[in-house]
Amino acid sequence: MTDKLSLYNGALGHCGSRPLASLAEAREARRKLDWAWARGIVDRCLQAGQWDFAARSVLVDISPSVSPQFGYQYAFDRPDDLIRTLAVCSDEYFKSPLKEYQQEGDYWYADIEPLYVRYVSNDTDYGGDYAKWPPNFVAYVELLLASEVCETLTASRTLKIDLLKLADDQLGNAKNTEAAEGPTQRPPAGGWSRARHGGTNGSDRGSTNTLMG
Repeated sequence: MTDKLSLYNGALGHCGSRPLASLAEAREARRKLDWAWARGIVDRCLQAGQWDFAARSVLVDISPSVSPQFGYQYAFDRPDDLIRTLAVCSDEYFKSPLKEYQQEGDYWYADIEPLYVRYVSNDTDYGGDYAKWPPNFVAYVELLLASEVCETLTASRTLKIDLLKLADDQLGNAKNTEAAEGPTQRPPAGGWSRARHGGTNGSDRGSTNTLMG
């Protein structure tokens, strides 16, 4: 099963270093990996593709805290867990992409409401759930993580360049596998509701975004 320790050890294997016994082990290798992890390497990997395993569909209501003074009539909060937008649509089946809207900071602006949005999420129930990561994506994360730390661990610039090339190739493999398994943006089965699966998840901003399975 994929977890943070297995990802660290996969990266260390690419660097020719011995594995960690735990995430608390007092080694320079672990500290370097912690540093790379804290710089958002998982979000970078999630942002690199239109991953079905990390995709989330939401109905977004008008933000109660923003009243546009001109232009588009309505403002909508962007979800905190949004990494990459896949579709903004005017219908619940994602068949009518919305062409007239604007993104500024933490908001979307449009003249219709509500919005139906599909996006890559880093929430722990979506892209942040390591158990949902397919093997090709796991391999990509490990290689990119290794490229971040290998030069300080091995003093080899050449190894870093090689690992970056392997990571890029693995990203292509992961995207190809994803594409072969089906369309990236599939319309949700059945109708929408505002409280599917019993309501919202703790990553929402108040009650403005109603999250769908």
